[in-house]
Amino acid sequence: MVNDTAEIGIFGGTGIYDSEILQNSKEITIETPYGKTSDAITVGELNGKKVAFMPRHGKKHSIPPHMINYCANIWAFKELGITRIISPSAVGSLKKEIKPGEFVLPTQFIDFTKSRRNSFSEDGRVIHISVADPFCPELQEIVSIVANNHDISLHKDCTYTCIEGPRFSTKAESRFYKSTGADIIGMTLVPECQLAREAQICYVSISTVTDYDVWADRPVSAGEVVKTLQENVSKTRGIMEIMIPSISRERNCICATSLKEAIY
Repeated sequence: MVNDTAEIGIFGGTGIYDSEILQNSKEITIETPYGKTSDAITVGELNGKKVAFMPRHGKKHSIPPHMINYCANIWAFKELGITRIISPSAVGSLKKEIKPGEFVLPTQFIDFTKSRRNSFSEDGRVIHISVADPFCPELQEIVSIVANNHDISLHKDCTYTCIEGPRFSTKAESRFYKSTGADIIGMTLVPECQLAREAQICYVSISTVTDYDVWADRPVSAGEVVKTLQENVSKTRGIMEIMIPSISRERNCICATSLKEAIY
């Protein structure tokens, strides 16, 4: 039984491992039917909101994308009573006009992952979730307003290609992903966002562009990714600090009732 509760959850991505934006915080662990979460969860307050933070790769970035226990992480947030998830992450750009250091608000994804558990469906309970529009429109609107009001470069209505990782793409793969019409490429969005939808939790991705993927004939390095992220961490935190107080407890989006016609 979990005694602590929170309204909003944050999954810290590459470069965002701590929860220093929270006040009166404490760490808790939650046991789940799916095994261990990526790390302990920090629960605290931000401008009157109860917020929970978990680094999806672990505090020391010890868990590669394909080995993250997405089911355990989402289940733990659900157990805390969380109804909204903000998910910052690092991505590569598949478009020349989407530049390193800029932010992207994905509205669609293309899934090229291979070996991940991507559903809470199990024997006797089959979930056919709709992800025609996989992200919460209410949260996306809030991110857009924050970016517009604070002169933050944000590319909207973009498609995220999710690959298995942890390696970066070959040139041939990168050119193929670019040819699909996708705008950015990363390794952690799926199944995180669709599990959130199955759990009837609103979800928004705030993607930081760290590099042009290798289609640009320039090899991608982990060092380059981390350097760009470190330069943008304060902006990412700033977006979250501004948007969180304006998130309403009332939900009028599809996320809140996503299981209504999804379970047979």
